[in-house]
Amino acid sequence: MRGALLFLAEPPLDPSGDEARRELRRELVRPEYYQDDIVDRLGRWLDRLISNTVDAASGSSGLATAAAILVVLLIVAAVLVLVGRARRTAAGRAVSAPALTGETITADELRARAQAALAAGDAGAALVDAFRAAAVRQVERGRIEDVPQATAHELADALVAVFPEQRDAVLNGADLFDGVLYGERPATSAQAGELLALDDLLAGRAARR
Repeated sequence: MRGALLFLAEPPLDPSGDEARRELRRELVRPEYYQDDIVDRLGRWLDRLISNTVDAASGSSGLATAAAILVVLLIVAAVLVLVGRARRTAAGRAVSAPALTGETITADELRARAQAALAAGDAGAALVDAFRAAAVRQVERGRIEDVPQATAHELADALVAVFPEQRDAVLNGADLFDGVLYGERPATSAQAGELLALDDLLAGRAARR
């Protein structure tokens, strides 16, 4: 046991959780990670870490080797947690972007563009413009406020306040919009058709005040 503790106290490993986390943060903030693909960079860094650990433990006892491997596994787990948080943060920032562009365009023009995209086989573009058409149409009719910086879900909340019976369809439309435009998820023609149908549905109902 004493041998294991002595081994862990020597470079390149350190048994201190706080110091290991600091070392991990120093590695992750290096500018190279923002110049190349972060997954590849992390993979190469972890490979070096594991190789160094194996080399350092090769002349040590079995207990020391096991302890060294445990430290590596803890560091790998910490990396995965940090990457997961970074991805969730990035996703959160993405879907907070305005849903409507700065272009001057009517709901009918957006709908026509959506239908043309759908006919051309571009379900993603059709879905995005169909959702925008549904929202802009209700802005044109004075049923929801014109907020240029509103996100898809902020627009959806405004629409639900006017059309509470269509809550599920509207919120699902906002989810699809964000997933396709910001989450890079593929869209289907059926999903694009659903949002065109939502535009029809909201356009044909009286607003509740």
